[in-house]
Amino acid sequence: MQLTGKITPDSLMSLEAYTKWRKLHKPEVMAHRKLRSVMLGEHIHLQFESETTIRYQIQEMLRIEKIFEEEGIQDEIGAYAPLVPDGSNWKATMLIEYPDIHERKRELARLIGVEDRLFVEVEGYDRVYAIADEDLDRETDEKTSAVHFVRFEFTPAMRVAIQAGAAVKVGCDHTHYPAHLSISAETLSSLAGDLR
Repeated sequence: MQLTGKITPDSLMSLEAYTKWRKLHKPEVMAHRKLRSVMLGEHIHLQFESETTIRYQIQEMLRIEKIFEEEGIQDEIGAYAPLVPDGSNWKATMLIEYPDIHERKRELARLIGVEDRLFVEVEGYDRVYAIADEDLDRETDEKTSAVHFVRFEFTPAMRVAIQAGAAVKVGCDHTHYPAHLSISAETLSSLAGDLR
């Protein structure tokens, strides 16, 4: 899988080429995804995306749906490519996970607005709150969605600090879900590579 900085139909593999590539490289992509995965408390999972994770997602969708026509390929790119960080930010898929369906329903009602209360705190700087669901609103007056897409936008000074090894915390200050944790050095090293 070649990283080009911009996902275009021409930069994707054919279904046949991807099927062969996948057999050899899926474990590497899964390890990369795991490295960029953060559990915030017991129920919020943040999957920080990268060009690798999004290319993989697009290729998987094309493979599963057997999409090979240009319009379908462009639709998948349009759906997922906005989740690739663009040098000044981190982007993540936020999953609210409650295995029990009744507990999930109750908690999604209690957690309205939780996606707007997520933050990243770079040592020495103010918190950066998530910009959530820029593509469409994912909550109602009754409940929030179990899936959100969030972006954390950093100042140039914050980006330099992160790349220089500053400690970084991720957290949530929602009334019904207070949580925070320090991002591990290994994960932070991967995330720092998203910044320019």
